[in-house]
Amino acid sequence: MTENYERPKKYVAGPNDPALPPQLSDFQGKTTDEVLEELNRMPFFMTKLDDSDGAGGENIELEALKALAYEGEPHEIAENFKKQGNALYKHKKYKDARGLYTKGIEIECGNSNINESLFANRAACELEIRNYGRCLTDCKAALQFNPKNLKCYYRMGRAFIALKKLREAEGVVGFGLTFDPENKSLLSLQEVISKKEHEIKEAEEKKQEEIKRGENLKIILDNAVKLRNIEIVNTKEPAELVRETKFRLEDPMDFESQLIFPALVLYPTTDEFDFVGEVSELTSISELLQLVMERPANWFELQGHEDFSVKKLVAYMEVKDGGLVKIGKKVIIHDLLKMEKPNVPLFDNALKIYFVPKSESEKWLSNWSKQKALDRRISNISGSSSL
Repeated sequence: MTENYERPKKYVAGPNDPALPPQLSDFQGKTTDEVLEELNRMPFFMTKLDDSDGAGGENIELEALKALAYEGEPHEIAENFKKQGNALYKHKKYKDARGLYTKGIEIECGNSNINESLFANRAACELEIRNYGRCLTDCKAALQFNPKNLKCYYRMGRAFIALKKLREAEGVVGFGLTFDPENKSLLSLQEVISKKEHEIKEAEEKKQEEIKRGENLKIILDNAVKLRNIEIVNTKEPAELVRETKFRLEDPMDFESQLIFPALVLYPTTDEFDFVGEVSELTSISELLQLVMERPANWFELQGHEDFSVKKLVAYMEVKDGGLVKIGKKVIIHDLLKMEKPNVPLFDNALKIYFVPKSESEKWLSNWSKQKALDRRISNISGSSSL
């Protein structure tokens, strides 16, 4: 066979012939990129759509191909769009496939089988790209042509599950099974629905148990507060640090275990404050003061801090009527809070205590106003430092 093969003869231009064959003469003098661009405008070579002729005009070949898509009877055109859509769907190009199914639907070919498939297939695309509402709409449209389309019931079931509408999902899947009780896809989806319903039921039961447990713990905590004769004053706008901290029992189930609460420590002479997240009711004022005075040495050198020390600071706390009471450093917080007189409350479930240098205490006390203290209870406490 190779013996009879003749190599094609080289083109030789005659006296009146062009220098290149007619098929190549248009490419004379053009670069490789320019030649490839020209080839891409020819339908046979196309790797991407080019709507122009390269000079801003119409690509006649492409327009001819587009026109071919709409040649034939309406049902043939719609069927063609469906087949093209199916090919794209297999390659997971769901948005492109959806566009072709839509073109097929717009033909309104009048063929029930084709229209059913177009709506059902477009619903499959919508499901894949998570347009669950549109998926349901297209499934309903397909079922108008064929109420026994099991794929539509399956897709509707999945869409309802994604929308967390399990009752609706159960309904459509159950209805689909009336046509085919052995359908594996629908039976599998039914199991998924049943499992999710069980999970939701368990989560709800757990939630209710947590609510009940929380209510019981609150009762225990309330009883612990009453047992200790502690009064709590709730302000209109508690400080954010206080709101985010727990007031609790060391053992939540034992009202006799020690109370744990936050402490707001204020230094009014320097307009500063510290916040201690957890303080036991068995802590003494001295221990609390030692804790907040654990500072770097240079902090005590700052203006206003010269007399800030465990020995030189005096403790004061507000009483219920807005006045002040001086607190000895050896006093245990538990013993202080349970006294009927003076009535020292917790504020928003937190201990509130002032530390003032002894050298400045008389001046500070003389400027104290019960009314202003009561007014401050309806606004946030602010400061410039924290522990």
